[in-house]
Amino acid sequence: MYPTQRLPQTADDIARYFNAATLPSQQETLGQVVVDILNAGGNVNRKSICTKLLRRLETASTEEEERHYRALISLLFGR
Repeated sequence: MYPTQRLPQTADDIARYFNAATLPSQQETLGQVVVDILNAGGNVNRKSICTKLLRRLETASTEEEERHYRALISLLFGR
């Protein structure tokens, strides 16, 4: 055991650790979207990807998530 390493002592410490997690990369998010579309039996095209991203944008719980999805949507349209 490392004596200088601080172990989480409270639920707050654990919550802070998980809240510090960053969003997945743009590639990871697009990969998840494509997998969702394929699992639903849909065709992967700009319209279906945009629809999925818009749905995720609507249900985003943080401003950071909203920015992430808006950036991906703008990539689809080259803006």
